[in-house]
Parts: sequence; C-alpha cells; structure tokens
Amino acid sequence: MTVRRMDGMVALVTGGSRGVGRGVADHLASAGATVYVTGRSVQDAQLPAGCIAMTCDHTDDTQVAAVFDRLAADHGHLDLLVNNAWGGYDRMVDNGQFTWGLPFWEQPIWRWDAMFAAGVRANYVASAFAARMMVPRRSGLIVNISFWAAQKHVANVPYGVSKAATDKLTADMAHELRAHEVAVVSLYPGLVRTEKVMEAAEYLDMTNSESPQFIGRVINALAHDQTILTKSGQVLVAAAQAAQYEITDIDGTQPTPLTLAQV
Repeated sequence: MTVRRMDGMVALVTGGSRGVGRGVADHLASAGATVYVTGRSVQDAQLPAGCIAMTCDHTDDTQVAAVFDRLAADHGHLDLLVNNAWGGYDRMVDNGQFTWGLPFWEQPIWRWDAMFAAGVRANYVASAFAARMMVPRRSGLIVNISFWAAQKHVANVPYGVSKAATDKLTADMAHELRAHEVAVVSLYPGLVRTEKVMEAAEYLDMTNSESPQFIGRVINALAHDQTILTKSGQVLVAAAQAAQYEITDIDGTQPTPLTLAQV
C-alpha cells in the first residue's frame, strides 16, 4: 500500500521531543499534515520540517489549554491527536540504584505519580480538549500510545496499572464518542529503535525492531480508514495493523506482530 498523503490535515503529537512521538511527527509531517508537537524540552529537539514545536508540560492544564487555543486560532479544527506524553521512564536510576524492576513495595512512590500524572491524566486532559474540537465536526481520531504491560506483568506494578488504565480510558472514551463519529484506539508499538533503545542495541535482539516512523505510518492508515469506527475502543498492535494495511517499515521490512507470550 502506498503511503497516503495527509495534506490539509491537522495533527497534534504530545511528548514528541524524541522517541516514538518524534517518529510519528516525522512521518505525519512528511505525508503533508500540519503537525503540532508538544513536550517539556521540545524547543531543543531537532524536529522535522513541517512540525510546529510548542513547549508544554502536560501536567499543567493551563499549558495544555494554551496549546489547544493555538490550534483553534490557527486552524479551527483538529483531525488527529496522538497521546504520547509519558513521564514513566524518568529517573530509572534513583539515588544510585536501578529501581525499574523492583517489587512494588520497594518502588519509589513518585514513579506511580509520574506515570499517572504525565501519562494517563495527560492523555485524559488532552483528549477532553481535542473532543471539544472534534465532536462538533463529527470527525476525528485519538490514538493513545500504550503497551502490552496492560495485559501482563512487565517490569513493575505502576507500569502495568498505568497502561491498563490507558486502555480502559480508550474503551470508555470510545463509548461516549461513538455517536459523534470520533474514534479512539490504543496502539501498541513493538521494539522501537528510539534513541534510548539504540544506546543498548548491542544487548538487544534488533531483528524484529521498528523504526520510530513505522508507527506513524500505521497511524496515517488508521486516519484514512473509512471504517475506523469499527475499531474504536480497541487495543491495536501496530505491526498487525501494518500487515492488514499492507504497510512496510521505512526500510521495506515487515515487522512481525508480537504476541502476549513473546512480550
């Protein structure tokens, strides 16, 4: 399938300074969309041409409101929201100790707050603002970037609970938005060749990895899918959707969808 053009579409990618978010923004902009990208350090990021950087701490509702005020003033509509803001990977080493995989009773309590405030709550607030723009037009797509930790124990308890909450957020928002023809999905990436992952590439099996732009290609296809409401509320695996839409990665490879057992 040829990558579809997105000329005339307006998208917002939260947490797009680096990693998956930056890759998504890169693809959407290259396909012709006008892409607003938020993040606490986004002004320092080298974003692709066609991206509009807006500094935003998604734990501050006033800053989030300012982003949507800017969108409304500039365009009056929003076609696509990609909720990628996430504070859960900060300070994996805390006070000299690698705490990421500790049992919950040894976890720093701030990790729970980081994952919910800059993750689940950030998704909720941005989605509420986006819905106010999408519902009157009876059109739009909200994509919540989530992960398999919602369905099995991966790394630590706060991680799994926050991802499960994101998937439940998707399902319930989809229920309320369906009558307004606005779709919401959770989207799971595989092993993505982000900056952090590549720092540890020598220790990882990268044979089935995905470029940061790959999930953007999948989101492009979802945004063009005339039957997207049939998928609204669901958890989607990016690589499985790519196979369905006959989309390859930027290097022509076809990543194999992970299964729950493989994660």
